[in-house]
Amino acid sequence: MDWSAIQYVALMMPANVFTRNPRLEEAEQFLNGPDFAPAESQPARVEFNGPLDFRFPTPRPCDFTENNDVRGRLFRCQERWQERPTVIMLHGWGDAFNYKFRFPLIARRCNRAGINLATLVAPYHFQRRPHQSAAYDGGDWRLGAETCAQAIAEIRALTGWLLKEGCPGVALWGISLGAWSAGMTVCCDSRLAAVVLHAPCGRLNPWVEQRAVLPRIRRRWQSGLVMCDRMNLTAMNPTTTQPAIPRENILLIEGIYDLICWREDVENLWQVWGQPDIWRLPQGHVGVCCGFAPGLTGRVLRWLAPRFEPGRKNNV
Repeated sequence: MDWSAIQYVALMMPANVFTRNPRLEEAEQFLNGPDFAPAESQPARVEFNGPLDFRFPTPRPCDFTENNDVRGRLFRCQERWQERPTVIMLHGWGDAFNYKFRFPLIARRCNRAGINLATLVAPYHFQRRPHQSAAYDGGDWRLGAETCAQAIAEIRALTGWLLKEGCPGVALWGISLGAWSAGMTVCCDSRLAAVVLHAPCGRLNPWVEQRAVLPRIRRRWQSGLVMCDRMNLTAMNPTTTQPAIPRENILLIEGIYDLICWREDVENLWQVWGQPDIWRLPQGHVGVCCGFAPGLTGRVLRWLAPRFEPGRKNNV
């Protein structure tokens, strides 16, 4: 399934990706500077459009109006939801399946366990995708760095709002791209009770170019590798920083046969972060992300439960 997913992504990639100005130097300066993940974070100004759907203005506005409107859903416990802990679930790249179908099912399990579940639409996804897609689908690393910063800021803003509302604890559960965003966020926010990195990207790599069948994609492998190596020296690589919460409150979920987020990169992240809990599943990336491992949701919730206990330390 991973191989088929890679061929689909390769087929959808613009023909001129990497041929435009990649703005590598600008991206490196931004990522290594103080503006990428500022110390301060203000709570989001959340407004509800119904019992579940909410929105708030992004803390890091960009040139695309659609992308400046953050969307999400909050699945509350039935009684006194503000007194219950909350898990923020973060979907993967283009992962409408999990966001629309699987996350609501996980939310029911969370609510039965006395945990609220919130979901966030990642920047440039779903309703937030601008009409002028050609303006950002072109290998612009500076724009990619700004997108990472925007995702981190929005996660932190929602975390602040939930804590302000009275929730006793907030944890992140990110899948694939969402795990990457969660990993960068946990390195700059000590307020989090726990984080689950589900099939995370341990470092940037040209995974499409390496295994694509299309010659026009494969011939870009070497240039993509050089660019990824440069970006891996910045904060976009989670192994360049350390988590702001204890390793006992971090869980990595790895697919042993993952062809997208490579196993050796996840293992390296595990080592650099002090060997937190890690579950190695006999699945590929698609299988791990789409819930093909039986009983995984309940197992994660059982792991999270003690991290939400009152009085448990969530600072280093």
